[in-house]
Amino acid sequence: MVDFELLARGVLTLLRVFVFGLSLGITLISFQAYRQQQTERLQFAFVGFAFISMGVAVSTVITRFGSDAEAVVLLFLEGAETVPFIVGFSMLYLSLYR
Repeated sequence: MVDFELLARGVLTLLRVFVFGLSLGITLISFQAYRQQQTERLQFAFVGFAFISMGVAVSTVITRFGSDAEAVVLLFLEGAETVPFIVGFSMLYLSLYR
């Protein structure tokens, strides 16, 4: 008999890896666009997508390994997860409104 929880965790892990791959793909595309037309907007967009990719990676690692951590450590890890997203979305905001 198949353990449903194990199957669900496996599917969730695959989906998170897929999201990380998508974020890396969009980071690569934004870097290539910046290299072709070196504008400040494209530079901010590339840096923003890079930080968002970093946030996705940290989020995946924390979700996978952070469940065994103590509450204080988990709170610190979740804070560390949030910072790359804040920086990334701030840079995307700057790329759109500068």
